[in-house]
Amino acid sequence: MSKKKECIARLKKYLGVAWRNENLLLQALTHSSFTYENRQNGFENNQRLEFLGDAVLGLVVSDFLYLNYPERDEGDLTKLRAALVCEPSLARVARELELGCCLNMGKGEERSGGRERPSILADALEALLGAVYLDQGLETAGKLAVLFVAPVIKDVLEGRLERDYKTELQEIVQQRSSEQVQYIILKEEGPDHHKTFTAGVLFKGELAGRGKGRSKKDAEQQAAKSALLNRIPFKNR
Repeated sequence: MSKKKECIARLKKYLGVAWRNENLLLQALTHSSFTYENRQNGFENNQRLEFLGDAVLGLVVSDFLYLNYPERDEGDLTKLRAALVCEPSLARVARELELGCCLNMGKGEERSGGRERPSILADALEALLGAVYLDQGLETAGKLAVLFVAPVIKDVLEGRLERDYKTELQEIVQQRSSEQVQYIILKEEGPDHHKTFTAGVLFKGELAGRGKGRSKKDAEQQAAKSALLNRIPFKNR
């Protein structure tokens, strides 16, 4: 048995899901670089499932935090949720599940270290939740989501995870203004399976920071970090 098959077998055992449509699992584990290199075979990648899984994860984590932390106000709950569903947290869980080993990935992406790239791992975890939701429903997907994030919660509460720059920036802005920050994608470079994004963060119509990343989420985090370092939004006008 190949290493990938062994990893997938361990993943399936851990999930404990009796798949009705195992093609959903295959799709969740298929990166866009693989479909790009195998276009003639009609494979589906995990991007649509990632979109769905992101929504499932947000709902489940919000519900979990609301029920288990009644002493926390809305602001604290928002920060906790942001820290739990951010890319570093999800990538950490994905590594523990060995998702990188399970992925169908293009040769170029694999050579560039894609199996360890946080954005790819985080997206794969969300896609996996999306697949479980479609196949088994919200209850099963929700139980798995809580199982995934449970080991991370203590570190989040004790501030031992990477900073969520977007939430931090928004909190500082709200202390000084009723205005909201907005994120825009300024540039996309490279083929669909190997893109680099440049994001900008706008405050009062002005560009306050910009950042690059291999995913839109990462680029936005880097843009928020840039704005915090520059402190452009907080200058007196």
